[in-house]
Amino acid sequence: MSAGHRHLLEIDDLTPAELDRVLSLAADPSPRPVLAGRGVALVFEKPSARTRHSMEMAVVQLGGHPSYISGIEVGLDQRESVEDVTRTLAGYYWLIGARVFAHRSVERMAAVDWRPVVNLLSDRSHPMQALADLLTLRQEWGVLAGRSIAYVGDGNNVCRSLAFAAAMAGMDIRVASPAGFNLDDADADRVAALGGALVRTEDPVEAVAGVDAVYTDVWVSRGEEAEAATKRDALVRFGVTAELFAGAAPDAVFLHCLPAHRGEEVAPDVIDGPRSRVWRQAENRMHAARGLLWWLAESAPPAGHGALR
Repeated sequence: MSAGHRHLLEIDDLTPAELDRVLSLAADPSPRPVLAGRGVALVFEKPSARTRHSMEMAVVQLGGHPSYISGIEVGLDQRESVEDVTRTLAGYYWLIGARVFAHRSVERMAAVDWRPVVNLLSDRSHPMQALADLLTLRQEWGVLAGRSIAYVGDGNNVCRSLAFAAAMAGMDIRVASPAGFNLDDADADRVAALGGALVRTEDPVEAVAGVDAVYTDVWVSRGEEAEAATKRDALVRFGVTAELFAGAAPDAVFLHCLPAHRGEEVAPDVIDGPRSRVWRQAENRMHAARGLLWWLAESAPPAGHGALR
C-alpha cells in the first residue's frame, strides 16, 4: 500500500513556506482541475454549514467529486473501527476529510496512512479555519508579519489553531480568557517554538489594546451543552462590545468563525459594523480549502485510484 502521505491535523503540519504557498494558491482566481477524476470523502461526526459547503465547493472547483458522509453512516468505533473505516474509504477516495469530536480519531486515520487525511475540526484544533483567518488578514493587510491579533473568549480549538498560525506568519497574539479557559503551557511552548510571541491574560482590555485585529468565538460549542451554564458564567466579562473593540487600533478589523450569538460573545454593532470581516472570512473557508487541496494534489499526486498496490 501507499505510505508517507502529507496530512493536515493541525496548522503547523505545514512549514511556514508551505503555509504561504497554500495561501497564495487560495488567492488564485483560476484554479486548475488538479482533482479531475478524483473523489474526496468528507466524514462528519459533527454537522456543519460552512465546513461542509466550503469543502464541497473547493473540491468541485478543482474538478473533483466530493462525497458527504454522515457520522451515523460509518459509525466510527461503533459500527466499525476508525482504522477500518479509513481503509475502506481509502479504496475509493483520493483524500479523507473528517470533522470529529475527538482529535484522536483523525490521528488514527492519519496513522493508517493510505490516503492524505485533513482535519476539518476536532476538539483540539481547527486548521481549516486558521487558513481562512490568515487568508482574510492577508487580503486586508498584504503582509502579516509584525501585525497583532487578540482573541477574546474561550481558549478552544479555534483559538489554539489561530495562535499557531499567527506565530507561523510572524504575528503577535494575545489571548484573553478567564482562569481555567486559556491556552495551557504546552500551547504556549508550541507557539514559542514556532517563533511567535503569545501573551495570556485574564483582562480583555489589556489584550485588545492597540491590536490590528480582534477575534472571538461562541462560548459554548456543540457537544458542550452540559457545561453551558458554567462557561457562560465564567465568560460573561469577555464579550466583544463596541467599548472593548474601541480599544484596538483605529483601523482594526473584527473576526469571528461563526455561528455567532449576538449579545453574548459579540455585540451586534461590532459583528455587523463597518470593520467586521466575518462574511469575507466565511467565504474564505472555501478559497482556503481549495488552496490546501490544490497544494496537496501538486505536492504528492497519488498514482491510480485504489489504496492497495
